[in-house]
Amino acid sequence: MKTQQFIEIEEQYGAHNYHPLDVVIEQAEGAWVYDVDGNKFLDCLSAYSAVNQGHVHPRILNAMLEQAKKVTLTSRAFRNDQLPLFYKELSEFSGYEMSLPMNSGAEAVETAIKLARKWAYRVKGVPRHQAEIITVEGNFHGRTTTIISFSTEPLYRDDFGPFTPGFVTVPYGDAEAFEKAITPNTAAISIEPIQGEAGVVIPPKGYLKKVAEICKKHNVLLIVDEIQTGLCRTGRKFAFQHEEGVRPDMVIIGKALSGGFYPISAVLADADLMGLFQPGEHGSTFGGNPLAAAIGRAAIGVLRDEKLDERANELGNYFIEQLSEVPSKHVKEVRGRGLLIGVELHPAAGGARRFCEALKARGILAKETHDHVIRFAPPLVIDKETIDWALPKIREVLQMD
Repeated sequence: MKTQQFIEIEEQYGAHNYHPLDVVIEQAEGAWVYDVDGNKFLDCLSAYSAVNQGHVHPRILNAMLEQAKKVTLTSRAFRNDQLPLFYKELSEFSGYEMSLPMNSGAEAVETAIKLARKWAYRVKGVPRHQAEIITVEGNFHGRTTTIISFSTEPLYRDDFGPFTPGFVTVPYGDAEAFEKAITPNTAAISIEPIQGEAGVVIPPKGYLKKVAEICKKHNVLLIVDEIQTGLCRTGRKFAFQHEEGVRPDMVIIGKALSGGFYPISAVLADADLMGLFQPGEHGSTFGGNPLAAAIGRAAIGVLRDEKLDERANELGNYFIEQLSEVPSKHVKEVRGRGLLIGVELHPAAGGARRFCEALKARGILAKETHDHVIRFAPPLVIDKETIDWALPKIREVLQMD
């Protein structure tokens, strides 16, 4: 079948909850994807940073195939031989003493919320069911009912209330706003070190460090959502590491934790905090299954052994520098860290969608975010030669009428 036939079937039988570019991918390798019509494209989205290690990385693929031949699911009613090693290797990679694996990123966010609330009641002494978590405007942490309750995006909220209470919202980038919002019932501050879905929004220098100091001063947990920004995407293992002296109480990871092979997420914390969970209080049939654990181990190994943080830092700096020099009446700002880059367009440009469609026509797949931003986030295995291949095409698109 050809592209249009697949699109017609999808539109007829599938829920219309996404607005994808009209390309139907059937194969992928490294930084490249191929459609059903035989066209080749450079992937500059990486499945929203889920394939940092590149598409179908052979090491992760082999781990998946080998484990699938043995055992894929036991549930947590029994132990398996992969999960303990996944715990250990994730701890060695992250520097946190313990982890709790789940499946989707949203599940990991829900896990962090529950842990913060239990800590508030059992350790801080907040009256039961009165705990508050402070979030920020423009956040994106997922789409469950609880998570959209603290979103500020009307599209995610308007038809889906009533909402879960217990959340307070302050402006992003304003550390002092947190201090003003903290009360005796505040359990935690939850924040993205870079707001990816909001348009690759980077806070002022020193922001995270100031927030961390405020949390320590007021006995409040700091939760950092690194689902999209973590695992080497921004040129560090975690984006919070761009500021010295910042070590969150909880770190939420997902996406590239499997290299794109399987839904795997986790919450990282030290033992004094993670140890608050007791058997039966929280769990998932698939969370921590042996197939996921084997894949996760291989995915972490690729990030570590191929030094993808260093690669993202070097190539990201080059890519940002080159994009910043493009003369274009449409470009308002180029910003990013590592290989998470946003090109913000002036409103008069007519929206980022048409630019993404023009890029597709030239063999580059990128996606608009928040209407006026083109996000460039290729797999971290991309090389300089490929970036140099893409740059003239990007320049041409950014300079079109």
